Amino acid sequence: MPRLRQMGRLLYIHRVFVRHGLEEFVGALHVFGPYRWLLRLFLWQPLHGAAKPRALRLREALQDLGPVFVKFGQMLSTRPDLLPEDIALELSQLQDRVPPFPGVQAIAVIEQAYEGKLDAFFRHFDPVPVASASVAQVHFAELLDGTPVAVKVLRPDIRPVIERDLELLYSIARLALRYSVDAQRLRPLEVVEEYSKTLYAEIDLMREAANASQLRANFAGSDLLLVPKVYWDLTRSQVMVMERVSGIPIGNIRALQEADIDMRRLAHAGVEIFFTQAFRDGFFHADMHPGNIFVSPAGRYIAVDFGIMGSLSDRDKSYLAENFLAFFNRDYRGVAEAHLHAGWVANDTRLDEFEAAIRTVCEPIFARPLKDISFGRLLLRLFQTARRFNMEVQPQLVLLQKTLFNIEGLGRQLYPDLDLWVTAKPFLEEWMQREIGPRAFLRSLRKEIPKWSRTLPELPMLLHTLLRKGGNGELSFYWKSADLEKLRLEMRAHHRRLFYAIFGASLMLSAAVLLAVDGASSGWLGVPPGSWLCAGAGIVLLALAWPANNIP
Repeated sequence: MPRLRQMGRLLYIHRVFVRHGLEEFVGALHVFGPYRWLLRLFLWQPLHGAAKPRALRLREALQDLGPVFVKFGQMLSTRPDLLPEDIALELSQLQDRVPPFPGVQAIAVIEQAYEGKLDAFFRHFDPVPVASASVAQVHFAELLDGTPVAVKVLRPDIRPVIERDLELLYSIARLALRYSVDAQRLRPLEVVEEYSKTLYAEIDLMREAANASQLRANFAGSDLLLVPKVYWDLTRSQVMVMERVSGIPIGNIRALQEADIDMRRLAHAGVEIFFTQAFRDGFFHADMHPGNIFVSPAGRYIAVDFGIMGSLSDRDKSYLAENFLAFFNRDYRGVAEAHLHAGWVANDTRLDEFEAAIRTVCEPIFARPLKDISFGRLLLRLFQTARRFNMEVQPQLVLLQKTLFNIEGLGRQLYPDLDLWVTAKPFLEEWMQREIGPRAFLRSLRKEIPKWSRTLPELPMLLHTLLRKGGNGELSFYWKSADLEKLRLEMRAHHRRLFYAIFGASLMLSAAVLLAVDGASSGWLGVPPGSWLCAGAGIVLLALAWPANNIP
């Protein structure tokens, strides 16, 4: 059982859940076992909105429990693989609405971080915050030279509050595992551990500043997205100072229309920003709800709050592009094969069964007009289907799905006729052509050449040694079966073919290296003569290495 100092907080949580008519959740956890009815008698509260949907009641209860539980609900909303869809969607609407802390406390935090008086760093500092959230709040200020800035200040003593509630969440997770069979599937300890890492990262404003700087660099010179500049000399773990930006909140549709913003262009620009972040950079803003996005008078997006960012590897990007394009063409076999190639489902998965499951989920979605189909919902259905085939959870992809869902909602709020498929398909096709094919091969080759430069000088000596040992009968092969022993004897009898194959492959590799180094030249078809010579000799040697008859 939890320690005595946790009991008061645990009783308060139980009281809030009962007040919101959420006894099914308390019962599922078995936190208080058979005593929950007795506790309800002593902790009786009038039920608030008992007729409301359970997901709405859960969201309201988490809001009542405070900032740590609000953020926990936000994190859970990114894990639709673990939650019913209605709850995941409702929790995604959780927003930090926390009363601000006094300006004098903000000043004390800043002076402690700077180890000096406030007026030594700012000509003016407004003690009244312009925004307040669970982890930090924002004040407007002016630097000594008059430059307007925004100062984000961490809540004082936020770490002890986080540690207390995290310890409690761990206790609840252990109780759930102990008393609930269903909890094994939900892996509560892993979920709390993931949340713990995210929360501790958010209370380090140096990390958020680094995220902002990276995103700003990625969109340098772009007219799509503005990311405020970070003033590094005034940024600490508890304080972040950024360029002050102003714009119209993207959720204020009337104000955008009155500013004569092109809503269609704005909606399509949001989709383009998303796909640029995901596929070009592999680094994306993962908290793009309306409170974090503004629009400049020129119709340019302005992003703030960079505490939650996502990243994608080349394999992730290839997986997503292959899946999206296969979906465009309703090629469900291609979707199934993309999962297998990525290694996210077992090699012994029956493709026909996986393909049939994907078709069953997707065909009802494609029954609607393309412009009404949700990318985010499509990915969600795909993840849920893949889980039935033991696909391991990919947190970065789930985070991307949640971000895409937000982008879709914003885009269609701005322009109801937004067709994401029209915007996304050319982008994905161009990415596939750029990243998969001859151009991608040559680009990868040029990238690897510096590494090969240390190995290539050793290749002639290695080949000489191999040939010498082969000629002297010093090469040995070891096999583990009678059939392979027979194959070994036959290969030894024809070892000359092996040497031809080695020389031929080496010459073909040399041709590729020469092409990558020299690039286009005046040679035939733009290929340098040296490349043609090596390639031709390599083909001849490989032809000589080819056996006259198949090996039995």
